[in-house]
Amino acid sequence: MAELNVIAISGSLRQGSYNSATLRAAQTLAPAGMKIEIADISDIPIYNQDIKDKGIPKSVETLVAQVLAADAILFATPEYNYSVSGVLKNCIDWLSRCNPMPLADKPAAIVSASIGRFGGARAQYDLRRILIYLDVHFVNKPEVMIASAGTHFDADGHLIDVDTREHLTRLLQSLATWTERLQAAKPATKP
Repeated sequence: MAELNVIAISGSLRQGSYNSATLRAAQTLAPAGMKIEIADISDIPIYNQDIKDKGIPKSVETLVAQVLAADAILFATPEYNYSVSGVLKNCIDWLSRCNPMPLADKPAAIVSASIGRFGGARAQYDLRRILIYLDVHFVNKPEVMIASAGTHFDADGHLIDVDTREHLTRLLQSLATWTERLQAAKPATKP
């Protein structure tokens, strides 16, 4: 297979975000042939049909193009109030209202990092529920939920926990295998 392009989306805008740090770690742990680009969602406005009716904002157009061009998506979700963050849900709302819908039929994986004991598990399950409706196809195993995240990263935001690095590496390998399998199953397009 040619190079596998993955677009990564963090549901946290915080500069010291453990979820964004996890995506940066994923870039270094990606298997051979996989390139991970992290999307910048900081300028995406709150979804409003009135804004969309006037024209899709440039920041949304950029994200749509990135998702359409990607072979797969890697989501990193914090857990806010037992669910996904508002910023991540907002991105999904924008993406779900574009034509063509860029999320449809995309292979995806989820990671989460939290200072809590559950590592963002509830947010992961909610994200799956939201995106199944939009025809996103998730890797099921392994699940990577980084609990007590502050102990897994150093002061510079580098993922230093060996077991977590191994779990993340296995998830990325699973995403590559899953993406190749789904792409092989797609009917050939006629010229």
